Amino acid sequence: MERKNFQRWSQDERRQSLLEATLACVAEQGLEGATARQIAQRADVTAGLIRHYFGSKEKMVQAAYELLIGELTHAAKCAAEADGGEPQAQLARFVVANVTPPNLSAGKVSLWATFIGRVRTDPGYAAVHRDSYREFLVALEALIHPVLVAHDRKATPACCSRYAIALNALIDGLWLEGSLDHGLYDVGTLPTIALAAAEGILGLPADSLAGAISTTDNRS
Repeated sequence: MERKNFQRWSQDERRQSLLEATLACVAEQGLEGATARQIAQRADVTAGLIRHYFGSKEKMVQAAYELLIGELTHAAKCAAEADGGEPQAQLARFVVANVTPPNLSAGKVSLWATFIGRVRTDPGYAAVHRDSYREFLVALEALIHPVLVAHDRKATPACCSRYAIALNALIDGLWLEGSLDHGLYDVGTLPTIALAAAEGILGLPADSLAGAISTTDNRS
């Protein structure tokens, strides 16, 4: 294998390459089967860089789990902010992004399931899980607040927090079931189902979220 000129890579690029290689190897070999040597070869870097950037393979795998969850949240936030628009449209796009590709993915759910077994027994994974989900909830709260205000609904921090927890549960359930794609229903219906359920949770008029997206799409 031709040796890369590592000096041309920034630290962030090399670290990112290792994390992406970790996810790929874990997806193929499992947590125990993915060795440090395999991951380094997949990333086309020296094995010593694992110790340099992460200290150990275990710390690198934890960081890869953090990357996986963070990418899901980042993709949803980018979708929400992509075209601006009214608060209802931004919240609707955030919800839809989580139940459609690329977030809706059998591979991502499989990786998530592989990691989630460690959350209850390993403090490191538990911390990553807690911090990642807090970021997701904070993003939801920020999107929910102006929607409640626009509809003259109570929008205290406590209310927004409770609604965010409820919407997170809705999104998680549909994401998990839809990504498994077991053939019991058309996953293409998930955005409509998710938005209608979100309207019910928030006490919004029917089609207020779905209609906000349709209006934005028609203007673009």
